[in-house]
Amino acid sequence: MRCPTCGYENLLGSDVCDNCGSDLAGRDIPEPAIGFRGQLLGEHLDALGIIPPEIVDASTDVDEAIRRMHDKGIDCVLVVDGGRLVGIFTDRDAVLKVAGTSPPDRSIGALMTHDPVVLRHDETIAVAINKMAVGGFRHIPIVEDGRPTGVVSARDVFHHLAQSLR
Repeated sequence: MRCPTCGYENLLGSDVCDNCGSDLAGRDIPEPAIGFRGQLLGEHLDALGIIPPEIVDASTDVDEAIRRMHDKGIDCVLVVDGGRLVGIFTDRDAVLKVAGTSPPDRSIGALMTHDPVVLRHDETIAVAINKMAVGGFRHIPIVEDGRPTGVVSARDVFHHLAQSLR
């Protein structure tokens, strides 16, 4: 166990630093799992104030979808077929799949990311962060009975965390 005062490496379980005599008792006891940050990350996604998503039909032309994203200042649209979520199209998809190319099928359904990972509104911020980190996502749709109700973005999560820690 490293002494927090002098940095000397003591034997695990030592009560006093062998180098400087500082009290080490209790320094190796784990902290409780629920603290301020635990409560903050345990908040439901509803705490983020998620707004209704921009939704397009799978047959929508990619240019129209990109125009809507640009006009509304958003990073993604959710793609539905019969009202049910079938995909997501993000600014990254626009750059990687559309920019500088002439795809033969210009419908959003052909260029979207199919079957995206989703969240439910009653899941926690910690779950959203975990899914984003594991999958490398910046946007995750929120669904209820297969129908999109919102989108959680990494920007939303980090903005909320920064505001809460002030």
